[in-house]
Amino acid sequence: MSKNVRILRCRPEDVFDVLADGWLFTTWVVGASRMRSADIGWPAVGTRLHHSFGVWPLVIDDVTTMLEWEPSRRMVIQPKGWPLGEARVELTVEPHRRGCKVTIVEDAVAGPATWAPAVLMQPLLFVRNHETLRRLGWVSEGRASTH
Repeated sequence: MSKNVRILRCRPEDVFDVLADGWLFTTWVVGASRMRSADIGWPAVGTRLHHSFGVWPLVIDDVTTMLEWEPSRRMVIQPKGWPLGEARVELTVEPHRRGCKVTIVEDAVAGPATWAPAVLMQPLLFVRNHETLRRLGWVSEGRASTH
């Protein structure tokens, strides 16, 4: 399991505006390279984003399913990127005196990634999710400044 925290200079609602727009997924998720489609109704529980990860021409089609959606507070998704496996990713957002505090927790839940020792996986996930939160911050803060 990997956990990252970042303070963003925007409101929790601004972060969830970005999360609610499935077409922005590849903008803030490190490794996601292109969007293919988004289910009608995203981000309702059970809807999916169809995207790919990797660098062309070595891309793998992936699907991310919304497991829990509590606007301005919490989102839980499950990306499926076989042959690597599946992960459970939880994003929580809390008000903070400088804007909001965003926490991302990721853990492998199925496939080969679950067999990898935590001592190997945690540093990789930590670095990736550090950048993911940085990108989410840029998009959320940038969109908030235009409203």
